[in-house]
Amino acid sequence: MQHNGAILRTSALGLALALLVVGMLSASAVLATPIASGNGAAAGSVYTTTNDATANAILWYTRAANGGLALAGTFPTGGAGTGGGLGSQGAVVLAEDGSVLLAVNAGSNQISSFQVSASGLTWVTNVASGGTTPISIAVHDNLVYVVNGGSGGSISGFWLTSGGVLTPIAGSTQALSAGAVPAQVSFDPTGQVLVVTEKATSLIDTFTVDANGIASGVTSYASSGATPFGFAFDNKGHFVVSEAAASALSSYAISLAGVVTTISGSVLDGQGAACWVAITNNGKFAYTTNTHGNDISSYAIGTDGTLTLLQPNAAAPGAAPTDMGMSANSHFLYALASGSHGIVGYSVAADGGLAQVTSVGGLLPSDVGLAAM
Repeated sequence: MQHNGAILRTSALGLALALLVVGMLSASAVLATPIASGNGAAAGSVYTTTNDATANAILWYTRAANGGLALAGTFPTGGAGTGGGLGSQGAVVLAEDGSVLLAVNAGSNQISSFQVSASGLTWVTNVASGGTTPISIAVHDNLVYVVNGGSGGSISGFWLTSGGVLTPIAGSTQALSAGAVPAQVSFDPTGQVLVVTEKATSLIDTFTVDANGIASGVTSYASSGATPFGFAFDNKGHFVVSEAAASALSSYAISLAGVVTTISGSVLDGQGAACWVAITNNGKFAYTTNTHGNDISSYAIGTDGTLTLLQPNAAAPGAAPTDMGMSANSHFLYALASGSHGIVGYSVAADGGLAQVTSVGGLLPSDVGLAAM
């Protein structure tokens, strides 16, 4: 799906590192000295939000070539969080070309946008989310949708320009099913279908999106298991959904009309409360954080989308792991250990195995969301 303001794809340049204390918020962007990799350029970045109830902010970590993280800056959103967990995946996301970062301000009912550059983030705008308590953002090309968790749940759409400006799309707001309690919104790889998971009703919602960016009314499908939560798409268009109640993953196919068909139903990991999901770029491996099990489980994804449990306990990032972020090259997986107030990073082997490469602490108990590039 394209629009006149489509974002041009760029590659990340050298990024920077500052000597800061984690959790200290500044009224302006903090810039620093680049971390050099073997070729003299920084390798990437990881972002999370403080979700502070008074002054939400983005924490920026530079990623070295070996996967190590260093805090590089704190960037106020100009909005407010909730001061606690959001129970969602996708609270902070990057545009597909990495040029814009988007984050929810769940306490002030706004979305923030930032331009991404080698020197950090530049705040662009805050816009009303079209509902209350925004918790998750989806982006495809220059089209953005947010799912609002308050007032029964709804989605709203926006156009995104290359400069990071968000413009609401008239007529795009749609309600979820009654009593939804959503967890995530995301586009399918074509950008023509939106998917939302509903925790309370155990439904998977789909919306088709037309050329004007307007979503259809909701169509709902029963999840294979109770409490569908986070999900991600593989490179063939299948999507993998966590099920918190039984701690399992299920996989599905989806048509351009938004019809959902189960491929593998409720493949248990034997841990506790599978919630967040990440998939490697080659579509071979899926990972889920088990928030009550304090670990990460790994799965193999077949070419037809079938799931096979690989390691019930592939890694142990700390207490109550939640959000995950996969680096753009899929070489590194990062997990937010909410109960331990830190981020732990792992290298991803060719067979899907995880090996810890970094750990940073000092985050606020309210930190949510994780995006990596």
